[in-house]
Amino acid sequence: MEELTARLAEAEQTAAANLDGWQRERAEFVNYKKRVERDHAQSRQDITGSIIKKYLVILDDLELALKDKPTDPTGAAWASGIELITRKLYTILESEGVNRIYENRVQFDPNIHEAISHEENAEFESGEVIEVFRQGYTLGDRTLRPAMVRVAK
Repeated sequence: MEELTARLAEAEQTAAANLDGWQRERAEFVNYKKRVERDHAQSRQDITGSIIKKYLVILDDLELALKDKPTDPTGAAWASGIELITRKLYTILESEGVNRIYENRVQFDPNIHEAISHEENAEFESGEVIEVFRQGYTLGDRTLRPAMVRVAK
């Protein structure tokens, strides 16, 4: 009877060790799976960001073209078409999670703004964005391109 009790205790000890090892391996696998999913999402965001960066210059050119809209009927129709194309491009970018940095009267943030000048201006507080010279863009928490801004002293 003592031999059977000893063998039972040994078997229970082995079973507990096996269960513990199995639980640890399962937890490691879950962590591995999460890490792979996170890396995959980051890779997708990096690829999307690098492709979108190439199209931002086109969007800048469209914005410049719309600043001086023609007033004659033929030119106005052309400008309406350009505005439609620009809105469609913004819609596509927003659907990919891209956000514009274009606001004035916000505090300068070196993570999303690039100061091109610091100027005295009584209408703005020190460190506030006076004007966005070129829009910036973010994708998630990553800045694709900082906004070029004028900042108040």
